[in-house]
Amino acid sequence: MTATEDLIAAADAHSAPTYSPLPVVVASAEGAWMTDVEGRRYLDLLAGYSALNFGHTNRRLVEAARRQLERVTLTSRAFHHDRYAAFCAELAELCGMEMVLPVNTGVEAVESAVKTARKWGYRVKGVPAGMAKIVVAGGNFHGRTTTVISFSTDPEARADFGPYTPGFEIVPYGDLTAMRSALSENTVAVLLEPVQGESGVIVPPAGYLPGVRELTRERNVLFIADEVQSGLGRTGRTFACEHEGVEPDAYVLGKALGGGIVPVSAVVSSAEVLGVFRPGEHGSTFGGNPLACAVALEVIAMLRSGEFQARAAALGERMHRRLAGLRGTGGVTAVRGRGLWAGVDVDPRLGTGREVSERLMDRGVLVKDTHGSTVRLAPPLVIGEQDLDWGLDQLAAVLEDAG
Repeated sequence: MTATEDLIAAADAHSAPTYSPLPVVVASAEGAWMTDVEGRRYLDLLAGYSALNFGHTNRRLVEAARRQLERVTLTSRAFHHDRYAAFCAELAELCGMEMVLPVNTGVEAVESAVKTARKWGYRVKGVPAGMAKIVVAGGNFHGRTTTVISFSTDPEARADFGPYTPGFEIVPYGDLTAMRSALSENTVAVLLEPVQGESGVIVPPAGYLPGVRELTRERNVLFIADEVQSGLGRTGRTFACEHEGVEPDAYVLGKALGGGIVPVSAVVSSAEVLGVFRPGEHGSTFGGNPLACAVALEVIAMLRSGEFQARAAALGERMHRRLAGLRGTGGVTAVRGRGLWAGVDVDPRLGTGREVSERLMDRGVLVKDTHGSTVRLAPPLVIGEQDLDWGLDQLAAVLEDAG
């Protein structure tokens, strides 16, 4: 057996089978490239589902982490530390908000947003105890905890994990009429992804997000934007909501906030909303730890320059132009996305998304499939033009060979 086969066999023997990864074992990475244990290089066009927006082992981020590692990494929130105030203040400013609730993973931030909305509903809006309702969209992906899968429409995420948490109503994504009908006196929040990533990079119809924003203001309902995947430069703006001029009541952030080095996530909102908490009502041992804050502060500084948003916009236009040329005779039936992010539907006659991903792996390009024949592309924002073109050339070649 090869080293790759040995390591995959060992992983399969001792790891719960919650993933079905491609048969590649990464040993090192830099920028948009990864190298496996056999020494073969691969172009990464997934970027850790947007957790690696700034590339692998980004020097600025690694140095920020290294400096902090030599000082202090964890205090818990039992004590203050010297990076916390700056992290909260600067992230709030980046979001145009006032307060930050720091946690670790994206789904933990979603759970925290759910708790925040309910607490706000009872303490501020005056919803009767136990009656708070949150409206979400079909096709959503907000994580895999018990509460979050309770409002998923994905059978794989839900099956055999009940009983489910009540208090959620699901409406079709992009349907303002359904959204309007779902809002009631007991609705405390609408929770939406401005672009649905896991569903295949689904961009809502023009006017949908502004319409939701208007409805929520009219009904005194919080609009919570889950920008865990879409935020922090991915779509060519700092936040995907900006493309439609929408300012939500709260952002849910994660993935790229930790620079691909440590898990960092947060709910960012106003003092009125996050100020509903009292000491002891919520917490996280590692949330807002010194190492996480140091890395996230560097991420925030990088985003302030606007460089990465501009790169995502320019390279995204280049990528979508190339992908549009593959529609029809090129084997692609549809392309969706915004910025440096795309969902590519492959003609099922040419193979499943998994099969296309495996063929691309054989050509030195790493992507991941979703929902049958859809392949997601989310290159690191630091990728070079020539590397991006080469990766797209490999996709075109795979589809041509399959045809």
